Amino acid sequence: MSEIPAKATAHQEPAGRIVWQSSPPGSIYDYIKVASFSIGPDGLVDQWSDRAERIFGIRAQDVLGRDPIEAFVPGHLRERGHRKMAEILDGKEWTGVLPVRLPAPRAGDSAAAAPGTEPVTTRTAPDDPPAAATREGVAEIYVMPTRTEAGDRAAVCIVVDVRTLRSIESGLAASEAIFGQSPIGFLVFGPDLRIQRANQRFASVFGGHAEAHRGRAAEDYLPPREADRLSAALRRVLDTGDPVNDLQLAGPATDPGERRHWSVNLYRVHDGAGRPLGVAAIGTDVTRRDAAAREAAHARRNLALLNDAASRIGTSLDLDTTARELLDVTVPAFCDLASVDLYQALLEGDEAPQSLWGQSTADGGRVGADLRRVAFSSAVADTPFSPGIGDEAGRPGTAPVPVNSVHHYAPGSPCATALRTARAQNVEGSTGLVHSTLAVPLVARDTVVGLVKFSRTKGSEPFSERDRALATELAARTAVCIDNARLYRREHERALILQRSLLPPGAPEASGLDIACRYLPGNAATEVGGDWFDVIELPGHRTALVIGDVMGRGLRAAVAMGELRTAVRTLALLDLEPAEVLSHLDEIARGLGAPARGPGSQQSTRAALQNRDADLSEVYLATCVYAVYDAVTRRVTFANAGHLPPVVVEPGEPGEPALLLDVPPGLPLGVGGEPFEEVEVELPEGALLALYTDGLVESRDQTLDDGLSAFRAALTGPELPLEDVCDHVLSTLDTHHGEDDIALLMARVQGLPAGNVGDWTLPREPRSVGRARELARTQLEGWGLDALVDTVELLVSELVTNALRYGEGEIRLRLLLDRTLVCEVWDAGLVQPRRRRARDTDEGGRGLQLVGLLSASWGARRTPRGKTVWFELALPDGGEAPDPTEALLSLF
Repeated sequence: MSEIPAKATAHQEPAGRIVWQSSPPGSIYDYIKVASFSIGPDGLVDQWSDRAERIFGIRAQDVLGRDPIEAFVPGHLRERGHRKMAEILDGKEWTGVLPVRLPAPRAGDSAAAAPGTEPVTTRTAPDDPPAAATREGVAEIYVMPTRTEAGDRAAVCIVVDVRTLRSIESGLAASEAIFGQSPIGFLVFGPDLRIQRANQRFASVFGGHAEAHRGRAAEDYLPPREADRLSAALRRVLDTGDPVNDLQLAGPATDPGERRHWSVNLYRVHDGAGRPLGVAAIGTDVTRRDAAAREAAHARRNLALLNDAASRIGTSLDLDTTARELLDVTVPAFCDLASVDLYQALLEGDEAPQSLWGQSTADGGRVGADLRRVAFSSAVADTPFSPGIGDEAGRPGTAPVPVNSVHHYAPGSPCATALRTARAQNVEGSTGLVHSTLAVPLVARDTVVGLVKFSRTKGSEPFSERDRALATELAARTAVCIDNARLYRREHERALILQRSLLPPGAPEASGLDIACRYLPGNAATEVGGDWFDVIELPGHRTALVIGDVMGRGLRAAVAMGELRTAVRTLALLDLEPAEVLSHLDEIARGLGAPARGPGSQQSTRAALQNRDADLSEVYLATCVYAVYDAVTRRVTFANAGHLPPVVVEPGEPGEPALLLDVPPGLPLGVGGEPFEEVEVELPEGALLALYTDGLVESRDQTLDDGLSAFRAALTGPELPLEDVCDHVLSTLDTHHGEDDIALLMARVQGLPAGNVGDWTLPREPRSVGRARELARTQLEGWGLDALVDTVELLVSELVTNALRYGEGEIRLRLLLDRTLVCEVWDAGLVQPRRRRARDTDEGGRGLQLVGLLSASWGARRTPRGKTVWFELALPDGGEAPDPTEALLSLF
């Protein structure tokens, strides 16, 4: 090893001192392959250095004592070589380039053949064994004459492999070209982590000449945090040798306001012996790439947010739920704070929201319409907006608006402008934590329904135009869902109003029956159904009990139910038999979905009619039970159109099981083609009759048979008041409720006492008129209804006279006393009485007019063996009864 004097570096010794710095293997001499040997006075090699042995691959024992001309110089140059050797031994220096033959490297040797050399095989002498393979090279030889201790002339030779030297020169030239002309920044950091060399590209970014950057460190170019990251990476690469790829750094460049981004690759640099010399750094400006990546990330985030909004907003047809879903999607993914305000008029069910500028103040100013804050969300704290951003006027000191409170925006404020123009507005200014706010109107079908405000706190990026477009899109999607919810709620409420208006008002009353009923709609989220029930009073203290269920749901089902219910009431007033009522209902149900056709109407196409029929087939199919109860006989006549069978609990021992009445079910209304059957059942006093819809006994989790068994079990038990029985049934079966509407109609039999019935048969002769008046008077006096005697006598006389004149067979007179007084006159004739207006000159024809004037109601109905004409009178309540004389005179 050679040692050379050198100035100490700052980290080695104090400045100004000279130290001996060793040059270990791997110095420049190793790179350029310099070797030395000496020639003795006899012209033979007498010294061979270790470096020569290592570089040229020739061992000392193979070359010592040999003629160098014979050993290295090709044959055609040997003669000239011997002459030069003689001159050298005479004391002449010589420098030249000679082709030489050098042994090729042996297996395992570290020396490599010089570029461009070819191995050959030669012999050194005829009697020598074959020599090892050799390579041809070009050597630059420096021969310097010397003298031995004895004074003999000798020579010292320094040999350089010219081809290796030229290769190094080419490599250095290429490295210099790459380093200096590279379009990317190139640095070399020394062991002290300071720049040893920088190329011009780096200097063009940070200013100055490349040499001016020598000796600088990372902190001279980068902010402290980024400089520390780079220094740590440099030290790690220098210590471990592991390269670092794509180290992302950011900092200012030559422009003061410009912020650049770089991707830096680091690797350790070694000398020929593998000793670390420093760290090379290649820096690429990726500012544009990062900007494009951020744009792409923003676009992906926005698309993901829109996709999330499409799947999560509008899952419920509820205004408040939809507003909260918007905030769940956007906070904190899009903003830190958000609130939703909807017009109060919209929430109250108005057809359309009021105009924002609907009212004038005394000084000519305008105030906005009221809004209600329906939702608020915060990723920062569970508190409302701070004043100035959250308050509606932007006035300092104004209290924030809590959820569910009503407020309005001040004219001229950004929020008011957004509502008025239907365009998103930026709310300028910074208050508290909030530094950026967007006020975005909720616009659906060209109608502003409310406002959503998005806010970001300090530390988040302010809203950009891209964010504004995204917020507008999110608000538009939410507004459509909110408007759909508004329309649904409006239609749902109308359907409920319609449905409930068609149910019997209050507690129904009937002669001879104690009645209790319940109607429970399905869950609020479901549509209205077509379940209905009714209690209709019929002449003769009879009562029609009706329960039915229109298949399908929604407004159309409710409308169909209303039409059928109205038809039932109309048919009941005709006092038809139950089977006849259902037959007429079946025809009405089939006609509900049929398109109207008139003489001038155009015929629809067959496809349109098929689509219409398919659409209406479910809506206008219905099941129904129609039962008529006679309080005198306690007999009930049933007719069933595909409905569930009635349930009866007979009085007796406690725990008496409930029975399903065997009533032929028949086909649902609207199917047609089959007649309905009637079943007459006599019920004992105190029996319980239950009519119900399938929502009570059938659900997704329970079969119909199990539901019927549970219903019968709930009815079995000690006798309770009827209202308590209804509550017990519903509480017992409550786990099955919610999927469908429930209608329950229960009646307990309380027959008309025998003492409240007067029933007589009269022969068909004129004197029966007087007999009828006498019987009626006696019966009324026995009931203590003297106030009604004159009126009843007059009306009974008229009805019996008509039966004698126009009827057939025997005459039957019956008086029934309950909540009212009913008189019935039966005969076998089929001709129905017809009321007509008599002229002033007519002597008769005023009997039925008189009946109509003096009675509360009257009518006629057919019976299996003729007809019955009846009238009804209210019981006296202490006032004066109608005067028959005045009523008679009023006819003229």
